[in-house]
Amino acid sequence: MAKEMRGRFAPSPTGQMHLGNAWTALLAWLQVRAQGGSLVLRMEDLDPDRSREESVQGLEADLHGLGLEWDEGGGLDGVYGPYAQDARRDLYEAALQRLQEQHLVYPCYCTRAELAASAPHGEDGERIYSGTCSGGVAENKLARKPSLRLEVPAEEIVFEDGVYGFVRQNLRQECGDFVVRRSDGVHAYQLAVVVDDALMGITHVLRGADLLSSTPRQLYLYRLLGYDAPSFSHVPLLVDEEGVRLSKRHGALAVAALRERGVRAEKIIGLLAWLAGLLPSLEAAKPQEIVGLFDLEKIPRQDIIVSETAWRFLSGHL
Repeated sequence: MAKEMRGRFAPSPTGQMHLGNAWTALLAWLQVRAQGGSLVLRMEDLDPDRSREESVQGLEADLHGLGLEWDEGGGLDGVYGPYAQDARRDLYEAALQRLQEQHLVYPCYCTRAELAASAPHGEDGERIYSGTCSGGVAENKLARKPSLRLEVPAEEIVFEDGVYGFVRQNLRQECGDFVVRRSDGVHAYQLAVVVDDALMGITHVLRGADLLSSTPRQLYLYRLLGYDAPSFSHVPLLVDEEGVRLSKRHGALAVAALRERGVRAEKIIGLLAWLAGLLPSLEAAKPQEIVGLFDLEKIPRQDIIVSETAWRFLSGHL
C-alpha cells in the first residue's frame, strides 16, 4: 500500500508573509493536494531574538485568507494552530546526544571574526569550515562558550531534486564540519529541521532554492540518526527587476499590505500560478481550481522576475 504524501510549510515568524513566502506555500500546498496528501504547518521559531508571536498570527491569517488551509498543526485539537520549534527543543537535544554518543560532535570556539578570516567561501557563498577546532583548541579560548560542530567525511552526497535534478556535494570540500548547536545554546536549523520532518512523517519537502545547498548536510544527518529521508524539491526564488530576492524588506509586497490595498486573494494565487507555469495567462484563480494543473516539470529552473506586468495585474490595470 502506497504511503500517504505528507508535506509541510515551515516559515520563520520574523515578519509579515510576502509574495516569496506565498509562492512557496502555494506550491507546497498544491503538491500534496494533487496527490490527496496532508499538509503540516510548522513555525521555525528557534531564534528567540527574531521570532514574534504577532508574526505567527499574521502568517496564519494570510494562509487562511489565501485559501491555503493546512491539515495538521500543534494546536490542542491537532489541527488549528501550527507546530512550534520552540516547544520541541528537548527533541533536538536528544538527537544531539545521539550524535555525541557516536563521537561525531566537538566544541568550536571560533568567533565570527576568526571564521571570516580563516574560512573560504563555497560556491553558494557560505563559508567552508576548515576544522580549526577539530584537533583541540588553545587554552586562551576555553573561556568562551563554544558552538558544537558535526564532523563530516570527505564523502559525496548525491540526491535527485524534483526541480533541479541530480545534485551532488562533497561535504568535506564544499561545506566542512557544520554547527549543530550555536554558542548561545540554540540548536541549529540543520539539526532541528531533520528531527522535525522525520518525527512528523514528512515524505516530501518543497521549499526555496536558497536551501538546496543545505540538503546534503541534512541527508547526512538523516543517515546518522537512522531516519528515512523525504523527497526534496527546491523551487526558484522570486526576485525584483534588479534581481534582488523578494523578502520581508519589500514591505509593500506583504500579503497583508496587498490585501489592505484591495488586492483579492484570487489575484495573488493566479499570479503565482502563472509564474510557476501552471496557467497560460494572468487570471484570478482559487487554489482548488489549479490543483489538477500542478506539475514540477513546468516550474522554471532559474530565479523568476516579478515584472511590471505582474504589478499591473495585481493593481487592476491589466
